[in-house]
Amino acid sequence: MPLKLMYITNKPKVAQIAERHHVDRIWVDLEKRGKIERQKGRNTVISNHTLKDVSAIRNSISTSELLVRVNPVYEGSDKEIDECIQRGADVVMLPFFTEAEEVMKFLDFVNGRARTLLLVETIGAEKNLNKILGLSGIDEIHIGLNDLHIQYGQKFMFELLANGKVEEILQQIKQRHIPIGFGGIARLDEGMLPARHIIAEHYRLGSTMAILSRSFYDSWISDDYEEIERVFKFGIDEIREYESRLEHESPKFFEENRMTVIKEVQEVVNRMQGR
Repeated sequence: MPLKLMYITNKPKVAQIAERHHVDRIWVDLEKRGKIERQKGRNTVISNHTLKDVSAIRNSISTSELLVRVNPVYEGSDKEIDECIQRGADVVMLPFFTEAEEVMKFLDFVNGRARTLLLVETIGAEKNLNKILGLSGIDEIHIGLNDLHIQYGQKFMFELLANGKVEEILQQIKQRHIPIGFGGIARLDEGMLPARHIIAEHYRLGSTMAILSRSFYDSWISDDYEEIERVFKFGIDEIREYESRLEHESPKFFEENRMTVIKEVQEVVNRMQGR
């Protein structure tokens, strides 16, 4: 089954282009609380999305789902989540939690009115995962490699894929039959770790979703809609054609790809360390 692809934007025209080329979910990102501090000095973007953007994207798309990432649980979470759902969110994502109690509050706030997606991106969430998985109302889980690799003190987010940590977490989640995903991907042959190798790992591990990252197309810095249209058309077509081939590949292919990932990740880390 093809990966469920997600793209972050608050621009209605970009959302419509992504939907036209069969991106499954358009993602509005409201998370701001604590993010500047924990990602200081990193090549990351702090979202400027607002609740009004939830409505704007809802009104601009019809076939893609609307995903909204809210803030970590705080005193205003119930009102924030309620308004996101009222404005049309199909899926609500909880980021940067560590305890089952936070997840329980989140699930209570959503109260079955939208699908729930947990973003496992802290060591605490990983350590408490068994307890968290015992809660009812969790629809999907995604492993957030950016924050998680920072917590582990690593240089490159895909070290967690190469060292088996992603597989370890996914196996635990799969036992509960909850749909899972991890990380982001660029164009098929682009990215510090080429997307084709990451996608093959998604298939080997039974992952069902991935984010189209800024490396796929950074609509934050461009309003060239003809270029955006071109990138999404050819980029998504490339990914889907490659996925159709992966469905017929042998276990040997996937094991060789896994070893390639380990080798290429180490090469990236060595370059980052100036070796």
